[in-house]
Amino acid sequence: MSAPKDWTKAMLEGGLRIHLIGVAGSGMSGIAGLLIELGHRVSGSDKVDSPEVKRLCEAGLDFHTPHRGELVRDCDLVVYSSAVRIGNPAYDAALNLGIPLLRRAEVLAAVLHAREGIVIAGMHGKTTTSAMAAHVLRGGGLHPGHYVGAEIPLLGVNAWWDSEGRHFVAEGDESDGTIRLFHPAHTILLNIEEEHLDFYPDLAAIFEAYRTLLRQTKGFFLYCADDENASKLASEFDKGIGYGSSKDAVYRFSEVAAHGATSTFDLDVREKKLGSLRLGVPGLHNVSNATAAVALAMELGIPFEKIATALESFRGAKRRFEELDAGNGTVRVFDDYGHHPTEVFATLRTAKSTGASRVMVMFQPHRFTRTKALSSEFATALAEADVVGITDIYPASEAPIAGITGDWLAGIVRDQGNHPACRYSPLVRMHHEIGNQVRDGDLVLSLGAGNIHEAGKKLAADLCVRAEMERLIPGIGVRLYEPLARYTTMRVGGPAQYWVEPESVDVLARLVRFCYARKIPLTVIGRGSNLLIGDGGIRGMVVRLTRGEFAAIRVEETRIFAGAGARFKQVSLAARAAGIGGFEWMEGIPGSVGGGMRMNAGAMGIETFSQVESFRIMERDGSIREMIPADIEVGYREAPLLDSCIALDTVFFGTRADSETIETLMQTSMRKRKESQPAASSAGCIFRNPDQIPAGKVIDELGLKNTHVGPARVSEIHGNFIVNDGGATASDVLQLIERIRHEVRQRAGIELHPEVRMLGEKEPAF
Repeated sequence: MSAPKDWTKAMLEGGLRIHLIGVAGSGMSGIAGLLIELGHRVSGSDKVDSPEVKRLCEAGLDFHTPHRGELVRDCDLVVYSSAVRIGNPAYDAALNLGIPLLRRAEVLAAVLHAREGIVIAGMHGKTTTSAMAAHVLRGGGLHPGHYVGAEIPLLGVNAWWDSEGRHFVAEGDESDGTIRLFHPAHTILLNIEEEHLDFYPDLAAIFEAYRTLLRQTKGFFLYCADDENASKLASEFDKGIGYGSSKDAVYRFSEVAAHGATSTFDLDVREKKLGSLRLGVPGLHNVSNATAAVALAMELGIPFEKIATALESFRGAKRRFEELDAGNGTVRVFDDYGHHPTEVFATLRTAKSTGASRVMVMFQPHRFTRTKALSSEFATALAEADVVGITDIYPASEAPIAGITGDWLAGIVRDQGNHPACRYSPLVRMHHEIGNQVRDGDLVLSLGAGNIHEAGKKLAADLCVRAEMERLIPGIGVRLYEPLARYTTMRVGGPAQYWVEPESVDVLARLVRFCYARKIPLTVIGRGSNLLIGDGGIRGMVVRLTRGEFAAIRVEETRIFAGAGARFKQVSLAARAAGIGGFEWMEGIPGSVGGGMRMNAGAMGIETFSQVESFRIMERDGSIREMIPADIEVGYREAPLLDSCIALDTVFFGTRADSETIETLMQTSMRKRKESQPAASSAGCIFRNPDQIPAGKVIDELGLKNTHVGPARVSEIHGNFIVNDGGATASDVLQLIERIRHEVRQRAGIELHPEVRMLGEKEPAF
């Protein structure tokens, strides 16, 4: 049972015990589905599972993770993916036990040869064209089976054995030379160019692989007459039928027009107008692919009317310019598998044809060898986009090449692709970088054959929330992934998942109720002093209260009414202008009233709550309460209630004082602050003062001033301040805090407790 014809017979007879190594991949999962339908007992293993694996388990797949040698015992056959090598325990066990081992393509060829096989071949467009061909033949009543290298919602599954039909449509993979295994009834040759040069030595070797396929094709083959190399190879045979826009094409399309997510075109056959067609997906390359499917169907005798109906209802494969649900808002998100410069160019052209105001792309290079060999071509292709972000190279099965990185490619794109703003970002932050820049009318594209789709899905999901919020609260102005380092005095911290700056209590209440109902975490910040935000940012909604009603200050006699976003310094200046004493200490407090209330800020021996007459808070369900200081517990640098509620505004009281006294006290405060506190970026005092000794003094006495972790440094002016010398991360600051605490604990026997408020995630988590 080693010859292909024997395996074909065995496939049809069923009853074999077959194990698949690497079953979670899109190609292998399709093989598993076919084998189950053909009546075999199928098991599989992989490093991870997938939605397709879950579906197959319901159909009868016995799935295991990780790979283990005992899984292949008593098997009649073991099938493995191209990524599996010696060293895989299941593969090694099959070798040692003498169990037949077949590559994925060998099994596919065995199945294909049981029917009138139709192979879709070429470097680009195979998946979409295979799906179109299967859909059109199905619409024409031929009941074809199919094998397509991606999930096709329209077809139901990525592989299907239809016992009623005699045709089987299969996507032929050329990447490892196994395209030579097929002896189909018909072939569609889409294009030929230099690709997979990790396997093929040159273009001549690629030609030879396709030459073998066409030589082994029993009936007619179709080729793209617009592709120079495909046409050159086809000229060696007398059974080829050309399609495309070329005047030499037998099936010729023209008058192509884009209509949002669809296209229309006219079709001539042998120089006779056949009619007009509407295609359910956009893009000139898809019109060409559709023409191939039309030509196949017509050559097999399907009426044009049935073909036209099927094409109009066609919707693309997963990850082939697939629109993701972004909430029907003003920004659209698409995902595409394109990873070769030709595919990248075609996909970006399709994106531009939708009428988007800007096309923004998150690109993940695929394989180090391809990235190195085609860097200039990638730069040219990516020039079609308006905004480009590049992430790390997806290695597939390759080892890294020194110096060839996503950051390196971003530099090539900046220099050669007319994209001076092109930036590199790690994958976990890629959607943050692009998502923070989106504007109404933009189209965002996650592009690449690796796992870049994860970034697209995250962005689309957050856009859904934003769209819903903006429908329910018009004018709210939600931003995604706003860098919080801009809004803290320390100048460190990752992004906010959602960022809003409301200007009224009413809008804030509606926003709070929205988040409460949907269990979205909500964090309120003010001026960002005494605050350290993790490098991973803050999950959920971040609200900054510094505008409109929240920044208002009003004076009545010796009382000052201040919104939560009003700066302490502005309150002190308003008091001075009105001749009200007691507020001079506020001049040196860098934060706002809301933040000062939450931590009971103080200076010059005075604390915030010692001057509060009354205040209003908002509960997490949006309700509002008015309170007085006696209603809550207040301690040194804390007012615990305000950790769970939102301070809205406060009434402060003072006393009448002459302007000279007020001015003298304010100047004293300013002078003391300038002499004792650094001017560099900081979060204020890092540690609470212990009972034994001020924190700054013990740090100074232990000689810890100027201790640093990266650009985060203990100030030489005040030991209780950590300053950012430029470019520090929250991780740097946290490491420095722990180093200081350790030194003080070990050498002075004193436990320091942070006074600075720490929020957010250490690593990106959304």
